[in-house]
Amino acid sequence: MTEPGPRRSAAFFDLDKTIIARSSSMAFSRSFYEGGLITRTKALRTAFAQFLFEIGGADERQTTRLRDALSELITGWDVAHVDGIVAETLHEHIDPIVYQEALDLIRRHQANGRDVVIVSASAFQVVEPIARLLGADGVVASRMEVEDGRFTGEISFYAYGPAKAEAIRELAEERGYDLGICYAYSDSITDTPMLDEVGHGFAVNPDRAMRRAARRHGWGVLTFRRPVGLRSPSAVRPAVVATVALAAVAAVWLLAVAVRRDHDADDA
Repeated sequence: MTEPGPRRSAAFFDLDKTIIARSSSMAFSRSFYEGGLITRTKALRTAFAQFLFEIGGADERQTTRLRDALSELITGWDVAHVDGIVAETLHEHIDPIVYQEALDLIRRHQANGRDVVIVSASAFQVVEPIARLLGADGVVASRMEVEDGRFTGEISFYAYGPAKAEAIRELAEERGYDLGICYAYSDSITDTPMLDEVGHGFAVNPDRAMRRAARRHGWGVLTFRRPVGLRSPSAVRPAVVATVALAAVAAVWLLAVAVRRDHDADDA
């Protein structure tokens, strides 16, 4: 009788505010603006949606508002142009700040033979390059519809809430993961289905609601405090990287400076 092989396991990491300090959706906003993809009006509108997301938390209403704003923002964008901007400015926007504790966890899971999968509601075009540099073994991210090389603004798969858990189940079936011995990490109460899907769920930097949920569901609680640049001596693993988005207030300030500069140039 053939003995069953070893059970495969994975560690599923939310990206925003778990591996990184803020929302990844806004990480490249300045470069997209400078590359001509974002108009002044749309940039300010999206920055405001991001600001509401930051101060209101990642609840369903705020996340939906941000999703709708980003969907409107990218409509008509040339996909190749977006990919080029992300590739050219990846290190500029991504290298500076990630949580050291998250990097240590990623290394530990990989050293113990577990796959690392990044699970994010952000667009695949942003998440996949980050995950590739992280050395991740898989990506679950939102997918945007493309027609004639441009984004239509329609979202074919939104990696949010229960959809994350469903995607994890599908990936587990495909790769043979035993979810009972898998791990998952997130800061957001909206990721309750994902954390409940695995045997070892962890709330990262939880707010009050998330801390209550952790007690109720029996999750572990972790605090990540130490951001570290990937080029620092303590982050010397070539394949490990993460991203930090511009804060909404900073984004608005930068855009205001750009708008004022353009205005002054027009008056000159």
